[in-house]
Amino acid sequence: MIRTHTILRGIMRIAVCVALLGDVGCKRESQTKITTFPASNEALGWMKTSDIRSFEAADLWKYVDGEAERYLKAGIQSTSTADYRFQNKLEAVVDIYTMQNTEGATKILESEPAGGAKSVQLGDSARLYSQSLVFRKGPYLVRIVAYEESSEVQQALLELGRGIEQRLGK
Repeated sequence: MIRTHTILRGIMRIAVCVALLGDVGCKRESQTKITTFPASNEALGWMKTSDIRSFEAADLWKYVDGEAERYLKAGIQSTSTADYRFQNKLEAVVDIYTMQNTEGATKILESEPAGGAKSVQLGDSARLYSQSLVFRKGPYLVRIVAYEESSEVQQALLELGRGIEQRLGK
């Protein structure tokens, strides 16, 4: 009888542990945020080559030293950044600035120099430069900067920008 009781108690402990582990797993899954950064090859030809790094408004100076004040005045909440490579030829960095509202994102975009940029259909408003793309969608400001210059940079940046734009709508 004592042996049966010990076995039943052991089974109950295992059942409780399994239930608790399952509960923890569910909470983690429900707390997982959908990322605004495309996975590798989600944007044709682009591979994500780094983890996403995030900076809250108070720590923005660690990432955009000298420019943080401008974003703080516009109402930034956080910034996330990740590195990408296009067809093993071109490297770029993607910055996604989450603002408190659309007006903040508009303010930053409109403060960008317009010289040498062309307006493109992306998000709510966008500017394409020779080595970068900046666009706004709602409260998000996205900046993609390529480290190299080539004939395919602009088209590649637009492809990555479209991949991000789709995720911003989710």
